[in-house]
Amino acid sequence: MAKLWKKTESTLHPAVEKYTAGTDAVFDLELLPFDIEASKAHAKGLEKIGILSAAETKEILGGLDALHKDFQSGKVTITPEDEDCHTVIENYLIENIGETGKKLHTGRSRNDQVLVAVRLYMKQNLSKLNGSSVALADVFLKMAEKYEKVSMPGYSHTQQAMLSSLGHYFSAFAESLLDDADFIALVAKHIDKNPLGSAAGFGVSIPLDREFTSKELGFSDVQVNSLYCQNSRGKFESAYMEALAQVMLTLGKFANDMLLFTSQEFDFFAVDDSLTTGSSIMPQKHNLDVMEILRGNVSVVIANQLMVKDISKNLTSGYNRDGQLMKKPLFESTKIVADSIEVVGLLLAGVTAKPENIKAKITPGIFTADIANALVTEKGVPFRDAYKQAGKLITDKPVDLAKNIASKVSLGAPGNLGLAELKKRIQKRTF
Repeated sequence: MAKLWKKTESTLHPAVEKYTAGTDAVFDLELLPFDIEASKAHAKGLEKIGILSAAETKEILGGLDALHKDFQSGKVTITPEDEDCHTVIENYLIENIGETGKKLHTGRSRNDQVLVAVRLYMKQNLSKLNGSSVALADVFLKMAEKYEKVSMPGYSHTQQAMLSSLGHYFSAFAESLLDDADFIALVAKHIDKNPLGSAAGFGVSIPLDREFTSKELGFSDVQVNSLYCQNSRGKFESAYMEALAQVMLTLGKFANDMLLFTSQEFDFFAVDDSLTTGSSIMPQKHNLDVMEILRGNVSVVIANQLMVKDISKNLTSGYNRDGQLMKKPLFESTKIVADSIEVVGLLLAGVTAKPENIKAKITPGIFTADIANALVTEKGVPFRDAYKQAGKLITDKPVDLAKNIASKVSLGAPGNLGLAELKKRIQKRTF
């Protein structure tokens, strides 16, 4: 296929072609449907200002629809010779509708094409991520309701700290995911600006109606300064990656906990065999590999975010080809997060608490803070003195665990979880 920038009969050296095309032939298939969507809006915008006739616009839109249909049926490929999805679109139109296809690139550059396609990709995936995060929060909340009164040790510095409950534990992740969803919504609002029409970063001498294309594409606003449109590449992607990273930080902590709590030393939970793997040499092993991979993927997503920042930092103003390298970490991380949410949902469906095992692990020292507080409230002992006395008053006398949990009445504590408030937050969201 002809390259969009080719002006002479000279041939690009194959090694240079391969190196500069990089992985675009793979990752631009992800962008193709978004580039088609933006191309439709651009065509309608060109008709609105008299560059295209109604008949020409109809031809182009029909050609783009046909391309999208071929893409969905797996007939469209991108080769290193094509370079990118933008080239595939234009060459497809020229091949299928003739000369009219040559008119679509009027007033735009591949530079603003990739900006708007990636922006649309991020918007769509943030919407999906928002919904799936809230849905998973709902699953955690249901686990909290199911095990609300089941006691468990709370840990600080990996040592038993104070008595907690499974309801307290699971609702922590429900609230964390709801906060992640709120952050995702903020990022989605932040990047909801249309760069189409900024061309190569310096605008064009054609009166493009950028407000019109923004409405066509569902953007809430126009990204005004054409140079800033290019300079924002990397900044907006980094904000998007931060939203992904926040979700992974939540899921990674849960994954690490599950690896600990399902070990034979803890044995707090039973896990369905369908979620575990085995050992090739040790017959007794049931490994929760899926949570180990998730834990590792937290680092992958955070490293990918740093890669995006590092690629884009300190570049000169305007378009730089370096930005092409941000596609891989962006697309890879998006898939990792979606898959991670799915496997955590599967784990929650396949995990069962073992209340008696958990109870057996609770040590007497876990109640020392309660003893100190009782000395303060019942005998008026200054807290610092009560703190010193409490350790000497530990006994093996059985403690009513349910009563102890119920005594923790501050909002958000094991005896006052505020589950109704979390439920309200979930019900306000659509997922």
